[in-house]
Amino acid sequence: MDLHLRHLEATDIPALFDIYSFPSVSENTSQLPYLSSDKVSSLFLNSDDYTLVAVNDTKVVGHVSLFLSPKIRDRHVAGIGIAVHPESHGKGIGRTLLLEAINQADNWLNLIRLELEVHCDNHGAVALYTSLGFEIEAEKQLSTFKAGQYSNMYLMSRIRPDFAAKA
Repeated sequence: MDLHLRHLEATDIPALFDIYSFPSVSENTSQLPYLSSDKVSSLFLNSDDYTLVAVNDTKVVGHVSLFLSPKIRDRHVAGIGIAVHPESHGKGIGRTLLLEAINQADNWLNLIRLELEVHCDNHGAVALYTSLGFEIEAEKQLSTFKAGQYSNMYLMSRIRPDFAAKA
């Protein structure tokens, strides 16, 4: 596998649209299934955010986004969104994307807190996040509607190690 990471370009939106067209991807997000290409574009082409894509040969197979806070007192915080094409699951692409997002957050963007929400039944994602230093801060009861029923979500965060001792 010839995997490399780079910043998102507008020409990558069709590939992200393809990734989010899979129910196995959209069901683990806060979005509805069958996103339009315009919606995908509006989610990821925001110049205030930071999005990397994983490219295998010439195909975009995943992305990670750092959603930077617009609040002046929260500029040290970013939310995370990530998705990997179903054909590329289990190949370490999500881990590679998250490791680079953490590197960028710690060493280039001066972020201290990374946070995300994840469905409690998404055991693979929870295990990945935990292995990279994220901790469960809370379980949000009945916080989202998925596949015809309410489900719980974890709020997870990672505090940059040089600040974790101060927290």
